[in-house]
This record gives sequence, C-alpha cells and structure tokens, in this order.
Amino acid sequence: DMDEIEVPSCWQNAGYDRHMYTNVRYPIPFDPPYVPDENPCGLYLRRFYMNEDDLKFKTYLNFEGVDSCFYLWINEQFAGYSQVSHSTSEFDISDLLVEGENSVAVLVLKWCDGTYLEDQDKLRMSGIFRDVYLISRPENHIRDYFVKTALNADFTKATVTVETELCGAPEITAELYAPHGELVGSASGAKPVFEIENPLLWNAEDPYQYKLVLRTPEETIEQMVGVSKIEIREGVLYFNGVKIKLRGVNRHDSDPVTGYTISREQAKRDLFLMKQHNVNAIRTSHYPNAPWFLQLCSEYGFYVIAEADMESHGAATQTGGYGMDEYADVALNPIFDKAILDRIQRSVIRDKNNACVLMWSYGNESGWGPSLEKAGAWVRAYDPSRLTHYENSYYNARGHQNDISSLSVCSRMYAAPEWIDEYFADPKNTLPFVQCEYIHAMGNGPGDAEQYQQQIMKYDGFMGGFVWEWCDHAVYGGTTPDNRDIFRYGGDFGEFPNDGNFCMDGLVYPDRTPHTGLLEYKKAIQPMRVTAVDLEKGVFDVTNLYAFRGFEGMAATWTIEVDGHAVQHGDIALDVAPYATQRVTLDYKLPCCGNAYLTISLREKYDTRWCAAGHEVAVEQFKLPVEARRFVCPADEMSEIMMIDDDGVLLMGEDFSVVFDRRGNLVEWLQDGRDVLLSGPRVNLWRAPTDNDVRIKEAWQRFGFDKLQARTVEMTAERITKSAVRVSVTQVLAPYTTVPVVRAELTYTVFGNGAIRVNARYTPLTKFEIQVPGSHWAPEGSIESRPHMKEVYLPRLGLKMDVPMDYDRVIWLGRGPQENYQDMWEAALTGMYEGDMDDLHEPYVRPQENGARGETKYLAMVDKSGEGLMVINEKARYDGFSFNAHPYTDEELDAATHTCELKAGDYITLSVDYSQGALGSNICGPEPMEHYRLYMRDTLEQQFVIKPYTRQTLTPASAAAIVPEEI
Repeated sequence: DMDEIEVPSCWQNAGYDRHMYTNVRYPIPFDPPYVPDENPCGLYLRRFYMNEDDLKFKTYLNFEGVDSCFYLWINEQFAGYSQVSHSTSEFDISDLLVEGENSVAVLVLKWCDGTYLEDQDKLRMSGIFRDVYLISRPENHIRDYFVKTALNADFTKATVTVETELCGAPEITAELYAPHGELVGSASGAKPVFEIENPLLWNAEDPYQYKLVLRTPEETIEQMVGVSKIEIREGVLYFNGVKIKLRGVNRHDSDPVTGYTISREQAKRDLFLMKQHNVNAIRTSHYPNAPWFLQLCSEYGFYVIAEADMESHGAATQTGGYGMDEYADVALNPIFDKAILDRIQRSVIRDKNNACVLMWSYGNESGWGPSLEKAGAWVRAYDPSRLTHYENSYYNARGHQNDISSLSVCSRMYAAPEWIDEYFADPKNTLPFVQCEYIHAMGNGPGDAEQYQQQIMKYDGFMGGFVWEWCDHAVYGGTTPDNRDIFRYGGDFGEFPNDGNFCMDGLVYPDRTPHTGLLEYKKAIQPMRVTAVDLEKGVFDVTNLYAFRGFEGMAATWTIEVDGHAVQHGDIALDVAPYATQRVTLDYKLPCCGNAYLTISLREKYDTRWCAAGHEVAVEQFKLPVEARRFVCPADEMSEIMMIDDDGVLLMGEDFSVVFDRRGNLVEWLQDGRDVLLSGPRVNLWRAPTDNDVRIKEAWQRFGFDKLQARTVEMTAERITKSAVRVSVTQVLAPYTTVPVVRAELTYTVFGNGAIRVNARYTPLTKFEIQVPGSHWAPEGSIESRPHMKEVYLPRLGLKMDVPMDYDRVIWLGRGPQENYQDMWEAALTGMYEGDMDDLHEPYVRPQENGARGETKYLAMVDKSGEGLMVINEKARYDGFSFNAHPYTDEELDAATHTCELKAGDYITLSVDYSQGALGSNICGPEPMEHYRLYMRDTLEQQFVIKPYTRQTLTPASAAAIVPEEI
C-alpha cells in the first residue's frame, strides 16, 4: 500500500509533511542532543537485481544527500546508519547481496542530533534529495586519491603528484593530458608524479584543466586537474603570483519546484547567469553543494569558498532573546566535538581535487570553541595549499579565549565602510579581509554596491565580497487565474516557527529572472573602468580589471546620444593587458546643446560557453559638457486665461480648464474635454517600506510619514499676466496625535498654453531625531553600541497625483530602463525609454516600494490614442526628478503579502519626487551610506512643469517647449 516517490526529491515537494522556513530559530526545542519524540519519517523501499558476475565485485551504495539522517537495510539486514545531510555517505554492502532480487530499505528521519549542526537559513526539507547509486569495484582498487600541484618561483614548471589510498594492491599506471589534448607524460606506481614545462595555469578567467587518467587492470578513473598556486603575501591574496579580487555570491542548492534537488542543467543555468553578470566567486552557503557542482565551477571558472555542513546559529535564541554568550553553546559543547570535526573533514576530503577551491570554510554562524580549533588544525595539516575561512570567530563566549591561528583570512558579514577603513588603518591587522556576506539583496536593493567596490579596489588587502545571496528561496504554488506565478515563503505553510519572507533575499527571483540588484552588481564589479581625461577632446583612460585576461578578444564601441537619440558612434581599438591602462582618443564632436551623454560599451567578440557573441560585459556613461536645451513658449503666444474666484478658483483657457477647491487642492483639469489629472498633486513623504527599510520603518511611522494630514493655512490666487495666473497654497502636515512635522508651500502657475508650473518648498517643523538603543552587532565602545540620538532620514519627498488608468504607456528621458535609486543606479544609464505599467512595476514576491526612475528630465504618460500628460523637470535633488507610476497605492503595496494578491485600482498613482530615499541593505547590513541619505534639515525645493501631451509633442524640442522663465 506504499506510494511511489521520485528519488532524488524532497518529500515536502511531493505533498508529504509540510514546508517550513526558519532562519536562526531551531525548528525543534533546544535540548541537545535530543530531538522530539514526534519525529516525521519516511520509509523508502526498492528492489534491484544482481547477477553472478556482479557479485564478483565489491559493491558500494552511495547516498549523496539525505536530510537529516537515515537507517539502511539490505535484504532486511541492518547495513548501517549515517547523518550529515549535505555530504556523501557510502556503504560497503558486498557481503549482504545475493544473486537475483535484492531489496534496499531506507528509513529517513526529519530530525536528529545533527539538526543542531544544520541550522542554516533556508527552507527546511527532508528526504533523499541527491543521487543514490551503486558502484561496483574490483577487489583491488584505488580507494581514494589526492592530486597535489606545485609551481616553481617563476611559474615555468609545475609538478603534479597523485597520492593514492589503496584497497588491496592494484597495479597503477597514470597519464596526464594537457588542456588541448596532447599527452604530457606517463607514470606508474602508487604515487605517480608528472613534470610540466610552461604549464597552462588554472584561474577563474582562463580555467585550463589537465586530464589525469588513472588505470588499474580492471578500472579507469578520470580526474580534471587545475594547476595553480595560492599565496598570501604581506596581507594580500595572490593567485598564480597575481593579485585577484573576489566578485562573489553566496549560493544554496535551491529551486521553487524541486527544492534541494538540483540537476546539472539547473546548476549550469545559475553559473551561466553568474558569468554573464561578471561574478567570479561562489561561497557554498552553508554546506557542500551537490558533489559535481564544484566540478562545474572548475570547468567554467569560479573561485570557491567550500563550506562545511555546519551551523548552530539557533543556540543564540535558546532563551527567547538573542544572546551572544549563548551563540557558541554548541561549538563549546564537547559532545559535538567529533561530529563537528567529521563534518569539516567530509567537506575537505570530498572536494579536495577540485581546482576551483580557494578556501575551506569551517561552516557558518556557530560561534567558536575548541571543536572548531581542533578541526581547523586538521584542515591546515591535511591541505596546506588552500586558505582557511570562518567568519564567526571574533566573540569570546563563556570565557573561552579564542585561538584563531588556523584561519588565513579575516572574514566579516555586513561590515560598514567605516569599519573597513578602520581595519586597514590599524597595522595590527595583518590578515587579508573578505566580506563573506554583504549588500544583503532582499527585496528592492541592495544599495551601495559601487561604493563597496570602490573600497575593494582601494585596499590591496581587501579580497572582495560575496553578496547575500544568489536566489530567492520559495516554493512554487502554481498560477493565479490571470496567469501570475505564486511563490510561497515562510508562514505560508502554517508552520511555526517561521521567519516570513526573509528567505526572499536573492539577486534573482526563484525562477532565476534577474532582480535589478543583479544588474547593479554586474555594473559595480565589471572588469572595465573608464576615466575621463578630457571630455571636450574625447580623451579617456581605459583600465582592464581582469587579473589574467586581456581585452584583445573583445569589441568596444562608443555612442553619443542627445535627448535620448543616437547622433554619433564609433569603434574603439582596445588591446589592454590585465591590470593595465590604455589611453584612447575618441573621434567625436561635442553636440551644440541638449542632454548629451557618451556611452562606452565592451562586448564579447566571439561566442563563449556561457554567452553569445555581442554580450555586453561592461559599460560606462559620461555626461558631456554641453548646455541643455531650454525651449520656451513666449508669453505673447499664449491665450488669455479667465479666472473665476468663488469658493475656490476656476481657470479657463482656450481649450482647457483647471479647478482648485478652497483648500488649494487641484481637483479638476480638463484639456479638450478629457481629464489630464484626476486629483493632486499632494505632498508625500512615505513609501511602501522595502525589506531593507524594516529597521527605519518604525521611526518613519513615529513621525507619521504614513498618515500625514494636510491643513491649509492660506490660499491665494493672483493674475501675473493676461495669460498667467498663480495659485499659492500653504499647508501644514501632521499625523494623528502628534505635532506638525512639515510646512509645504505649493505654488501653481497656470499658463495660457495649458501648462502648469508646480513649485514646492518643504520646511521641517520638528527635528527628525529619535533615541535608539545600542546594537549588539556594533563594535564595543562605538556610538552604535550605546543608546544615542539618531537623525532620521526620509523615505522620499515629493508630490503624488492620480491620473487616468488609460495612461498605460510611459515615455521618459532619464535613468533606465530598469528601476533605480541613488545608491542603486550605476547600471541604469540615461536614455530615452518607453514602457507600459507592467514594465514600470518590479514584482517582488513580497510587494514593496519599487519602480522608481531617477534623474528624469521629462516624462510623458499617454493612452492608446497618444494623449496624456507630460512632466518636465526644472529643479530636483539630482539631475532630474524621480518618478513612480503604479496602478496600486503605497498603502496597497504595503498591505499585500504576495505580489499575486495585488489588484489594479481605478487610477494610476504618479509620484514626482524631489528625491527618493536610498535603499542600503539594513535588514542585515548597514544603513544607506551617509551621502545618499535624504534628510530634511532646512527648506528643500522642487519644481517641474506639467502640460497636456499629444503625439505631436513627441520630439524633444517640442516636448520641452514649456513656459517663460521670467514668470
């Protein structure tokens, strides 16, 4: 009566038990080493056949991944037990097999004492989730081997040594083939040695691998071998004698449909996307990924931090709070010493022959204790050729004095830029530094990728960083009736405890569609940097940031756009060696006027294994020193405006009318009988909080930014000329129960050509400061570690208005095409873009602020007939305003828990902002960098013009023909 289930798979994905997502908190009581009596389990049965010849060989049964532990029976005889979910377990079942039919029974338990060592931040799933297979081996065979490479001082000669562990006494011969197929040499015996003259060295940019073939009379084993040398000299990482930088991501084995079960094709999809976005390093967070995954990393070229299946973060919450002393309780507990050593040994022994492994990591977020010290000493002795890594070693818990002498690097998570500067300013810090997690990519973000990259390039000892993390973790839930994907996260399965959408923190969506954060990261870590020497004469310095690859196989071009239209272009002859700079002069002429930008693009000239020819690798854009056009509609060409001032103001021109109510609200604007606006503009300081706003959100709500009420202090209307009327409104904005926070002075100048100039001046009426407690994450003694007053930065500042739903198409000159914010807009180039409402909305699985487009010079919103409205910038914080346009309000975005719940309303909310707030990565990392934060310490001002729009005003010249400057 048993059901059938696909193996490998996670049983929750097949409809058994239920999914669970928790980050820190253990899913079981903290009662080590015990687990609850109520322990779900799955019994797997299968039959297989062996013939007489099969039984002449030794037979091993391999399980590459089982969560969390399992008991094994062969032909109803107990064959063994194993745990460590993400490591291979192998059983010699030779003596239990019979000719003919055999049975295998596996009992998998959801929880075991290993659960205390597998508290990783991920969806918790169970079952046989990786491959299971039989291996038949001759009686005399190679049980294991360790391929070691060594290089002489000038890298002109390599020695490859193969150390073997034997079962019996097989005769061994070995051959080594070069990356292009020619035979390098042959050897024999239990320790073959090869000498290579002028070897082709492995690195992530040119991942050359030799092929080693080991032969016994009855077996042939092939192993790819990368020759390389890893060194730290004076606190700097050198790879094959060259300084390298790690442009990395943290990666789980994760898929919304298959869970932990990942195929090679799924893994290649990840790796190819990473390559396409300039990623060169991976941390296997926080366990060994599928055993063949590192083979793919070696083949395609990635530096890897190979992490052991070890995390006991949940000990920190055992008393309900978050205790730093309790953090290390599992690592300090001697009953886990052998288990922790076993996990770290398994990781190293399994993956030791992969060229991609740069560092062995002892695990993640488990505090520190004697168990890790013993394991670290073993790793350094077993494989001194690689670096060693562990982040969570800096806190001395329970009085234990940490011995971190086995570690090769200083690793931190989410270190603020100020901390990094202090680290490199202190001569006592001699280890190279790596951010094993940084710029937390949850929801809309992360911010500050470029600023961190500037620091990475500044300090030789800053090895680089690994974004947390690669993909959003979710469970696919089908589609809605209108064909939108449903992705489920923590709490959607009725589980407790759960940590909500904290698993939705990747650079790509669950289906691997890139987030805008990935586009920004690609730009920040791109291998080309261009510096303008003389923009007028077209002189630039082009720097190659590859460590090993030149630009000779790439194509470079330049283009000049004026007001979004290409006017000049050309090719660039680049032949830049690694880490070299080439000065180039581009043969262009400066345009006479307009919004003029130069874009330099670097592309792959030929097809690669991970992208097609023409793929853009890097891009830089420069604003040219050209005065922007200003097209003015003379006042004497405008029609006269009739003004009726009676319980409000009615203004009528030749083909338009505008109505303000007695409180100064613009309540109606008609052009040729159609609505230009439905309502607004209204002052707005609020946005639907992003995931990275979670810590500052409470402060914003304390000042009532989400519930501001406007009280009109004064409203006046005066005629300026026969064709211009000015309506001035002063408002005080205050939330419920507390004092006013902002005074807004809004001035509307209505012109006879149907345009309205909007000027808004915002003055603070209170100090935006709060008292905050000290942070346990902050360095001891720092201001962040003590209670202190904190100035509150704003989520946004601007005006919002309601426009007809028919305006479903947007054209803009500004940054794009993707959403962008001032600390996440390096990848968003200035240009002319066009899109519909779906294009302007970024469908984060948990809805939040999204879709802003910054430094916008002008935009048009139009219906299908080409009519609508236009907004032209005159004054903003940056070189243009930021805008959003959504068929949802901020309140609707904030209230929804999944994007598939959002329902379009009866109008579109258009926000035209003096500035959008920065993003940062403060749900785990730092707040936005200081110079990006939006503060209101004094009066701030924005100004723009709104005018009716038709297809006839599509060209930049006519579109910008607006109103006299002097009025």
